[in-house]
Amino acid sequence: MPDKEHPYKDKDYILSLLIENKLITNEQKRDIEIALKARGDSFEDFVQYLVSIKLQRADKKNRVLEEADILKLIAIDQGWPFRRLDPLELDMDVVTNTIPASFAKRSLVVPIKRGDDIVEVSCYDPLIPDLFEDIERATKKQVKFYVSPKKDITRIISEFFGFKKSIAAAEDLLKGPSFDLGNLEQMVKLATTTDSIYSDKYIQQAVDHLLQYALEQRASDIHIEPKRNCSIVRFRIDGQLHQIHRIPRVVHEAICSRIKALSRLDIAEKRRPQDGRMKISWNNEEAEVRVSSVPVAFGEKLVLRLQSAQIIFKDLSELGFHQTDLKKYEAFLEKSYGIVLVTGPTGSGKSTTLYSTLRRLSSPAINIVTVEDPIEMVHEDFNQIAVQPSIGITFATILRNILRQDPDVIMIGEIRDLETARYAIQAALTGHLVFSTLHTNDAVSAITRLLDIGIEPYLISSTLIGVVAQRLVRTICPRCKERVKVDKNSLSVLDCRVKSEKDYVLLHKGRGCDFCRQTGFYGRIGIYEILTVDDTIRSMIYEGAPEMSIKKTAKKLGMTTLRQDACRKLIAGLTSLDEVLRVTCAG
Repeated sequence: MPDKEHPYKDKDYILSLLIENKLITNEQKRDIEIALKARGDSFEDFVQYLVSIKLQRADKKNRVLEEADILKLIAIDQGWPFRRLDPLELDMDVVTNTIPASFAKRSLVVPIKRGDDIVEVSCYDPLIPDLFEDIERATKKQVKFYVSPKKDITRIISEFFGFKKSIAAAEDLLKGPSFDLGNLEQMVKLATTTDSIYSDKYIQQAVDHLLQYALEQRASDIHIEPKRNCSIVRFRIDGQLHQIHRIPRVVHEAICSRIKALSRLDIAEKRRPQDGRMKISWNNEEAEVRVSSVPVAFGEKLVLRLQSAQIIFKDLSELGFHQTDLKKYEAFLEKSYGIVLVTGPTGSGKSTTLYSTLRRLSSPAINIVTVEDPIEMVHEDFNQIAVQPSIGITFATILRNILRQDPDVIMIGEIRDLETARYAIQAALTGHLVFSTLHTNDAVSAITRLLDIGIEPYLISSTLIGVVAQRLVRTICPRCKERVKVDKNSLSVLDCRVKSEKDYVLLHKGRGCDFCRQTGFYGRIGIYEILTVDDTIRSMIYEGAPEMSIKKTAKKLGMTTLRQDACRKLIAGLTSLDEVLRVTCAG
């Protein structure tokens, strides 16, 4: 086929398709043609030129015309099947062991599925001469092809082949004869200096790939789990775990050692849990990585929690507080002394709420001191102290001496025991604003938890300003959001009152698209329950009123429960009914 007929090079053909499908306007087309005339050169790939100039889509506000938008139109018009590539859905062995890396890079083609008789591939340009014939000869299988964006393919090739190459090279250098207790003359292969250098290099590359990949996929946690014959790598994305890689068992220890070295853990210690941290930089973005090592049945399991400053230091208005609840919470911050508790399970966003609060309070006139185990995110405006039980530095011992540091605001990572709670109470009684966390299911049960620890009711009533209970719900993907009819009776379990004269209500859900990996969700937002300890609640605490009575009174006084706040997010179109049921009906 002559070059001028190739659809990727034919600017008139592509611009006509975009106009016909209302992705650009006639005015935009004229501007492009004027710019092209001024350039006076031809294009090897007009699709990539359009991507580079970042055109605004005519049919959707605040959306840039992407490569996938253009390529999908061309594919439909040419009769080619189109597919976006999701790295989480691909098998590394299929991608890396079906065709050579050099051929994949040169032809921009990626194997995505392999069967007995058919191999499915994604390619950027299906008109490359003899492309599919070469793959059929190499695999001895019939080829079924899809057209995918160049960006998707190059990313998969870089990440999968790069990681696989590093892992395979490290495996070759690290593997050796297994230790046989019955063999009195066990053969030991001594590594040369060159082997050691190359092994370290490949492991460094593998760890770098892993961390970059996690940041790109918006992962909050990386799990590296040893199994009997391999090691599994999983990412937590928007609260859900996804299996990413299976790596050889022999490489697992080397990867763990590399990560432990970066996070200043004891590499030789494999029998005790350890905690460490490191800071990484990638694409002008920095992230704090907390590393936890725990011995499990088949070796050491590592969990890396990735936190960027953009996520953990937010404006309070961006966290998901309803306007009414935000005013209540901001009223807590205006107090000069007392205790504010933030409650919820692990991964419910407590750290983000506390750090965002401290940043709001931060000023040259205020001395903020935090006591954490470990320090979640280092910030120069705070005086942060890390708990180190191994040398006797606990929450209680630090709090015993912290008042000599003349603090105005104190943040305690967690109240775990009576001694810590007593020192927190003492700090509040002596004119300090104290923030801390508890693991409770709702706001009112924080009071019960303090009583169970051993704090007297009169101390709680005299120091507690308020309690914030929170969870995170996934937000609907903005690109595939659609209205759905839901039976009104479905909302009764949520105690959700919706004004509708019909037997159904209109809510929203995500249809599922390439942007959200067909999940219908993208990102998360907080739901909150705020208990304000006013004179009425204070009296009930002092008198030892039951938890249910306090909760009932708090609701009458205007406390919105977690479930009710989730309903507000549901009605506002921020999340779906299934997500609200998942998060709020479990507890």
